[in-house]
Amino acid sequence: MPRYTSYPPATLFTEEVGAESQARALNSVASGTPISLYAHIPYCQSICWYCGCNTGAAGRTQRLHAYLEALEAEMTLVAKLLGGRGRLQRIAFGGGSPNAIEPIAFVRLVDRLVTMFAGNNPDISVEIDPRAFSLEWAMTLAVAQVSRVSFGVQSFDPEIQAAIGRIQPVEMIETCMASLRARGIRAINFDLMYGLPYQTNESLLTTLDHVLRMRPSRVALFGYAHLPHVFPRQKRIDGAALPGVEARFEQAAIGYERLVSDGYVPIGFDHFALPDDPIAIAAAEGKVRRNFQGFTEDQSDVLIGFGASAISQFPDAIIQNEKNPGNYRQIVGAHQLAGRRGLTLNGEDRLRAKRIEQLLCTGRAEASCLSDDIAAMASLRQLLERKLVVQDGNDIELTDAGRPYARVVAALFDTTLPALGAGSLAA
Repeated sequence: MPRYTSYPPATLFTEEVGAESQARALNSVASGTPISLYAHIPYCQSICWYCGCNTGAAGRTQRLHAYLEALEAEMTLVAKLLGGRGRLQRIAFGGGSPNAIEPIAFVRLVDRLVTMFAGNNPDISVEIDPRAFSLEWAMTLAVAQVSRVSFGVQSFDPEIQAAIGRIQPVEMIETCMASLRARGIRAINFDLMYGLPYQTNESLLTTLDHVLRMRPSRVALFGYAHLPHVFPRQKRIDGAALPGVEARFEQAAIGYERLVSDGYVPIGFDHFALPDDPIAIAAAEGKVRRNFQGFTEDQSDVLIGFGASAISQFPDAIIQNEKNPGNYRQIVGAHQLAGRRGLTLNGEDRLRAKRIEQLLCTGRAEASCLSDDIAAMASLRQLLERKLVVQDGNDIELTDAGRPYARVVAALFDTTLPALGAGSLAA
């Protein structure tokens, strides 16, 4: 089932949409348009076995330097095409692990982005691998005026950590948080997972006890997707040790109940935030959005991605850069835009994308566009019978029982998929 960080889903991207479409989209950005930027660092000091990201080992310093040079070259190309028309709101760094590069290199990237795109105190967020974190990095993030840091935690259970190739004791995360908070960075996110090898309800609750004691601003609780045929590194994980479908949904429900009962506001189907966090405030106002970074309060309709595999999103196009870092460096080194695959969106695509976003972000969506789709209506009746949704006039709304199935319900609006089959609700 697609994650629906965009519609149509990335599985339908085609090479017919690439650099030329990217140039047209950038040239069509109107003056004053709010924009957000994303910079992808596809390297990590250590590769986790569960990871499905486009990343590799940061073993050779020269390779990192060459990649950063290409990243700056791409930023320069895009800034020239944009011509100062965008109004920079946000910058996000992800990967991989942005702290796989040197702190001084990170400061330079921030400075270049803010300067090239005329940013005026943009919100800056960074994904951090706590195993490669240091006091120098804490000071660097403060100097760069980073406003939010996300830590990949996954689980605090030692057996699970060993089974997924990510050893990081509770004390390590506590030290990271203390270093950031001491320097004024208090917006801190934790990424957690359920459905991991050897994970039980008890081990998940123990992890959540640690999390709630540390009180991060946001928590994302994702389900692990075991796809070793797609991500060979996952072959190191014992598939026989993974929880079954029913256990996974029980873990998702337990996580939801524990976090909400301790004061976190549920956002979408897998995010949670303290009530004073901007995304919780946006949720109360019905302003949560969903893009390639997940659930967000970011209202920008233009998201420009830099780096290998990065995705740019425009009102009428979605474009992904060349995935291979080496090929990406060659393309940008030849002064060409790196877009290599994507989609153009028509009015029907935009309508359905909006309905999917509404459903995932608010739990409710206007569904009149389904009325002429026989297969979609049959699937809707199935969901109604199972009490996963209720119907209110032209709207459908997720029930509490239907929340874990949000993406299955969103598939009603997806014309690229077949109707719900008997096994869809167990997916």
